[in-house]
Order: sequence, then C-alpha cells, then structure tokens
Amino acid sequence: MAEPMLRDRSVLVAEDEYLVAEELEVELAAAGAVVLGPVARVTDALALLDRQPKIDAAILDANLQGEMIFAIADALTERSVPFVFTTGYDRSAIPKRFEHILSYQKPTDASALVSSIQRLIRNS
Repeated sequence: MAEPMLRDRSVLVAEDEYLVAEELEVELAAAGAVVLGPVARVTDALALLDRQPKIDAAILDANLQGEMIFAIADALTERSVPFVFTTGYDRSAIPKRFEHILSYQKPTDASALVSSIQRLIRNS
C-alpha cells in the first residue's frame, strides 16, 4: 500500500459551510493529513494560528460568516505557509497581493483541493 501523500502534515481548514468542511476533513484525513479545524470564523482561525506552531498548508474559504479571510492569508504568508482559497465570489474579490494564490470557485471538488495541497507542500 502506498504511503499517504499528506502523512503527518498539518492542514488548516477554514470553512463555514458544515458539509463542505466535513468533506474536506474526510478527504484530508484519508490522505494522511492532520486536520486543524475546521474553523468557521476568522477569530477562531487567528486563535488557532497563535497556538499552533506547525502548519504545513491551509484551505481558506474567502468569506467566513460575512468576514473576509485575508488577515489569515496575511498571517500564513508571513509564516511561509502555502494555502489555497475557495470562494463563491469572482476572482476580483481576492486582493492583488494574493493574485499568485490558487483560487477554487465553489462548489469545489474536495479531492482536487487535496491534490493542490499535496503539490503545494511538495513544492514548498
């Protein structure tokens, strides 16, 4: 049996839609990841960042309960943690400073997101 690609890698999931968050959690766990969260609020994500020294990657819903996620994206960038966005918004809603970050339009395919996370970790 092949070694899971994300074995022991910590992946933050910031998603406020329960079913989407659950699907991501299942897919990431199947790939061997340690799932941090899911968190559904920006304040919860910031608190998790404060107490979690090791994060290998993140999947960020651009809008958590009406609040944009960009403070989390900035914090991850400062820590050199790769991440992807998921969003129901047009790409223009993402600030220019994040134009190089992959963004997936909702509804997303959880397995495609996990594959992207695997590539980001491998290339970081």
